[in-house]
Parts: sequence; C-alpha cells; structure tokens
Amino acid sequence: MVEQTGELKEAKKFDLEDVELLDGPFKNATELNMKTLLETFEPDRLLARFRIEAGLEPKGEPYEGWEAETIAGHTLGHYLKACALMYKTTGDKRFSDIVKHIVDELAECQAQDPDGYIGAFSNGKKIFTEQIAKGEIRSQGFDLNGIWAPYYTQHKVLSGLIAAYELVGYDKGIEVAKKFSDWVYSIVKDLNHEQVQNMLHCEYGGISESFVELYGITQNDRYLELSKTFYDDVILDSLANEVDVLPGKHANTQIPKLIASARRYEITGDEKDKKMAKFFWDRVVHHHSYVTGGHCNHEYFGQPDQLTHRLSNETTETCNVYNMLKLSRHLFQWNPDAEVADFYERALFNHILASQHPETGKVIYNLSLEMGGYKEYQDPYWFTCCVASALETHSKYGKNIYYHSDDELYVSQFIASTLTWKEKGLKVTQNTSYPDEQSSHFTINTEKPQELAIKIRYPYWAKDGVELLVNGKEQQVSQSPQSFITLKKQWKDGDVIDVRFPFSLRLEAMPDDSDRIAVMYGPLVLAGDLGQVKDSSAYEPMYVPVIMSTDRNPANWLKAVEGEPNTFETVEVGAPRQFVLKPFNKTFDRRYSVYFDMFSQEKWQKYQAEYQAKLEAKKEMESKTVDFFQMGEMQPERNHSFKGDQVSVVEMKHRKARQAERGGYLEFTMKVKANTPMALVAEYWGGYTGSKTFDILVDGEKIATENITDKKPGEFLYVEYDIPSELTSGKDKIKVVFKPHEGHRAGPIFNIRTMKRESI
Repeated sequence: MVEQTGELKEAKKFDLEDVELLDGPFKNATELNMKTLLETFEPDRLLARFRIEAGLEPKGEPYEGWEAETIAGHTLGHYLKACALMYKTTGDKRFSDIVKHIVDELAECQAQDPDGYIGAFSNGKKIFTEQIAKGEIRSQGFDLNGIWAPYYTQHKVLSGLIAAYELVGYDKGIEVAKKFSDWVYSIVKDLNHEQVQNMLHCEYGGISESFVELYGITQNDRYLELSKTFYDDVILDSLANEVDVLPGKHANTQIPKLIASARRYEITGDEKDKKMAKFFWDRVVHHHSYVTGGHCNHEYFGQPDQLTHRLSNETTETCNVYNMLKLSRHLFQWNPDAEVADFYERALFNHILASQHPETGKVIYNLSLEMGGYKEYQDPYWFTCCVASALETHSKYGKNIYYHSDDELYVSQFIASTLTWKEKGLKVTQNTSYPDEQSSHFTINTEKPQELAIKIRYPYWAKDGVELLVNGKEQQVSQSPQSFITLKKQWKDGDVIDVRFPFSLRLEAMPDDSDRIAVMYGPLVLAGDLGQVKDSSAYEPMYVPVIMSTDRNPANWLKAVEGEPNTFETVEVGAPRQFVLKPFNKTFDRRYSVYFDMFSQEKWQKYQAEYQAKLEAKKEMESKTVDFFQMGEMQPERNHSFKGDQVSVVEMKHRKARQAERGGYLEFTMKVKANTPMALVAEYWGGYTGSKTFDILVDGEKIATENITDKKPGEFLYVEYDIPSELTSGKDKIKVVFKPHEGHRAGPIFNIRTMKRESI
C-alpha cells in the first residue's frame, strides 16, 4: 500500500474556506490577528487620507506613523486583503462587511477623479502626471520624485481590491482596480525603455503581480503589457541567466519581482519567468538564509554563504519571509517537491510564528538574530511594512497545509486542521499538537469508498526514520527523508492514519564558520534563554555563553528539561555558565541567542589572547583622548551641542549609535587642543550594508569621505581622520558635521573622540 513516489504532478490549491484550523499555535495566532483587525485598527481612519486627497471630508482621524508619510495607504491595502483572507478563513461576516465598506469608500474617492486615480499621499497625482509621465524622473532606492516608493503602496491597494473580488466576491473591487490600473497605464505608456528602467530604480513592490492577476481575470492585454513594463532588466535578466546579483541589494525590493514572474509564468507559460523564479528561490534559501529561514541584515543581502558576521538586531525582516512563503507556494504548485515544503515549515515555525507575541499579538519588523539580543515588538500605530504584512500572514494559515491533483492529496504541513474536499465528498481531520508532540493523527471521512493516493511529507530532518500506521497496521516505508510517502488504497469512512517522526538534536553551522552553530530539534530552532531584556549584565563581554566542546552531537551535552516539551539544558559545556535552550517561537520578552560559538581549549586560549590585545590598544587610545562623545545618550548629546535632521538612534550589540537618514545630517561640537596635531576618531560597526557614503566636515571644511559598507564585517572598528592644523589653530572647540551623499545614510556612529594625532 505504501508506494514509491513516481512522476510528480502539478499540485492544486484548496480554497481557504475548505480548511478549518483546530486548536493549536496557528489557531491562536489567527485569533490574535482577528482581534487586531477588529479592535486595533479602524477602517475609516485608514481611509481618511484617501478621502482628503479626493477632496472629501474624512470620516475618521488620519493615523500617524508611516501612514502620515508619503507611503500613506500601504496599510489600508494590506488590511483590506487581510480582512478578505480572514473572511475565507473564519466565515465571519464582519470581515466581508469591512471589505465591502472599504471598496465602497475607495470607489467614492475614485469617482471624484475623471482619470480613475486613488491615493493617500499628498500631491501624488500631480507629481505623476506633471513629472513622471513626461519623463522627468528622479529615482533612487525608495524615492520616486519625492514620494516614498509610490508603486509599492499602489500594489498593496490593488492587491486588496483584487482580493475583495476573488475572495469576497465583491465585483466592485475589480472595477475600481481596473480603473486605477488604467490610470497607471496612462502614466507609463509613453515612457521609453530607458526612462522606465530609471523609474524602476525606486522600489515598486509587487505591482507587476497585480497587473498580471488583472490580466488573468479580464484577459485584457493592457494589463499584461503593464506587468511586463514593470520589469527590472538588471535584476531579472541576470537571474534568468542564473547569475546571483543579490549581494548589496535591498532584499524585499527583489522578492515581489519574482512573485510576479512566477504568477506570469502560470498565466502565460513563459519559461523564462519560471526559470528566474526558481533560481532566485534556490539562491535565497540555500545561500542567503539563516537557520530560521529568514534572510538579510539591515534589510540587505550580503555575499552568498557569508553570514557569520551578519548577525544584528536588524536581521531577517519579516516582510521578506512573508514574501518568500508566497513564492514557495507558487513553486510547490508547479512541482510538489518536499524540499520546498520543508523550507516552508522551517520559515513558518521559526520565523513567522516566532515573530508574533503569543499573548498580545504584536509583531516584529526585524527578527533579531543578534547574539544576546531580544525581540522588539512593534507599536502597531507606527504602521511599518511588517505590521501591515503581518495582517495578511496571520489570516491565511490554512492555505499551505494541503494540496491536491485529481487523484492525490498532499499533506504538506503538520498543523491541526480539518480539510473538506467538496468535489470528492471527502473530509480529512488532522489532530496533532505538533511540534509539542512528534506525531499526527488523520481521520478519513468519505461519503463512499474511493481510490486515492494520500501523500504525507517525510521531513528532511527525520533522520531517525518514520513510523506509519494505517488503521493500526504498521506500513513499510522505503522512501528517504525530504520526500512524500504515498499511501494508495481505497479509503473508507473512518479509516485512520498515524504518522510519527522522532525528533533528534543536531547542529546547523554557519556556512562560513563551522564553529558558530545553532541547535535544532526536529523542525525547531532552539534559542538559549539568557535572561530578562533589561538584564544589566547583557553589556558584559561574556554575557552570551560559549560551548566548550568539540563534540558535534548535541545529544551528548544536552539533557531534556522535565515537564517542558522541546526544552534542554547544557551539561558541563557552557562557559561561563550553563543555559537552557527552548523553541525560538516560544521565546519572548527575554534575551536569547540562536547562534553560539564552539571552542576547543586551544582555540579558546588564542581568542582570549586576542581579546586582551584589543583591550590594551583601547587603553592606549583612551590615554591620548582629548574629548569623547557617546552618541545616543541624552547628557553627552547635550554636552556636545548635538543636533541634526532626519536623525535616528540605532542599537547594535547592546550599544547605541546615531544615524542620519537620507537628506539629513548630524552636527555636534568637540574639544580640541590648540597648536597640537589632532585627529577625529569614529567608531563604527563593520557589518552594515546598503548605501552608507557620507562626508565629514570640520568647521565647514570636508576632511574625509567615508563608506562603511561591509568595511570590516563582524567587528567594531575605529577609523581615524586627520584634522588639518589650520582648523584647530587657536581653538579649543570645533564643529563636526556628518552629511550623507544623496540617497545614502551617514553612520551609524557609535562614538566620536578627538585625540592627539600620533595616538593610533
């Protein structure tokens, strides 16, 4: 009855309404999100700026945060789609009522404009029609003619409108979407290829996906043309030729481009679109991702397989994982490969579930993998991109558990749920508390006996085998991990399947450092519990313990904690202390480390000697210091007359720093010694990526141009800049300015000191 997997067929999706979540972590996450959708946000407040821009009286007070910026409106799009998804997930009419209300309001706004425009950011239409449509394009990473990624926002709105039509059956949604898309067409239709490519230097989200969806619904060639217009030659042609051009690129700018390609392949059959989507998925999953399934540091890709020195409080943006799961869903439907389903499980359990607070429902922008870091939950009223995308993420867990062909049923994920396959008169109930238990129990209810192949995923991590029983009778399994086990028989009402996958402990090392490891147990990433978030000892050098062992089998130095599932404690290997490891997705309001360093005695002695040498060098530098300024602290900033524009405080390795955002600057004063050769010394973190070029000026004179991008990954570093003697002659104080180049940021800068030039 257990058969070898033959040629794979395409897998078809089930509708969300066909899958009911049962008690477990995903139902809890859904219910928390329901509360957020119904109680935290008010539709009329999200709509307020759309009405204002349309010349209508708002029905609610506009929100602040990102919704008060030129990215205003992006949250409404996510919220609209999330409510449509939640309606299909729960059947709760309150969500369909919200969807219809929002669509009606957008239709009223659109009716005020003869061209079909809708938007929530100030002067949006004017900038598009009077500048962009005429080829006057000023485009960079996140700015198009002074607007923050406008096509990104327009994609969110279009996606929500299409969802209103497809998921709620509200025809007005597609009518508003078509009129708005026709307006976009009027903007880009006369631009030449070079102008379009220049325009696409600014993040444009997944708007190409929305246009190809419209084409699939309407068969209007205009929308397919629009989808192909929003095609980034440099990125997409490179990927189609299997060239990894991702290093240094903003990560979440790229993923939606490939989701659009994937959908365009499904509708048009263009093999080039398929090829680039598959290559991109492979590069991100196998060469740019951390153990949790997330990727990027400070929102940017680094060099492939170079992750050791890219751990910070701003690793693994949640929007990126949301989009990678969308892309994975497309790939799985083309070819139901267990490798894709395994990645989906890894990212779902170890990032998505780990990024929502299990009590409050608050979510995370960047899921920190900093060693000794903690989870920073977002104020929902700040309306960041990840607050917005999470509204969708936690509304659609039923989408990826089951798939089917005409005569096959795929069990892709082990999540407590009931599937109703209406066309077959079949119901499958999966009872499990996985991963707190290492098994799942399936009950088949069918109106009549029927022949069917049920395919159950055999996870990559199940190295100790699988136990499979049908109606209590053990089945022989010849397949290997990372495959699907095929059970083919005539299924009768009341048949049961039991599957058990024993979990085992294992290490997963960084690709570029075999001694920096994470501990996994079955599908779960384990995090070391290091203490309270406000633990003052977190700033001590040895706050994050190391593992003093060369034994690569963690089962030899971990023991289970009684009464706590999937939880372990180190035995005689932790230094300077032992620690407890528990599932990352159950770690919250605590400091933790997912990665730990392993040491032999010889390597440890060498490390200690290098550390002492650095301390001695720092003492020597401090002895020559004239003035020291710690950025990000109130009193030192007052003492140094600190001011600036577009300035933010960032934190790295538990230390604060200042950064000037695009178009801003940092300014402060520093003491100097007259008639003494002086230098300015800045401390940076060497692992930052992105656009980080800036000028350093002393009393209005430029003394240096700096770029700290990947300057010395994995370390804090001091950089010395000579101050010309004429700038300190007769002075006891100087004014210092850090000014970013256009489209760049200055910093982050952790501290600044003035010191005698010969001191370093």
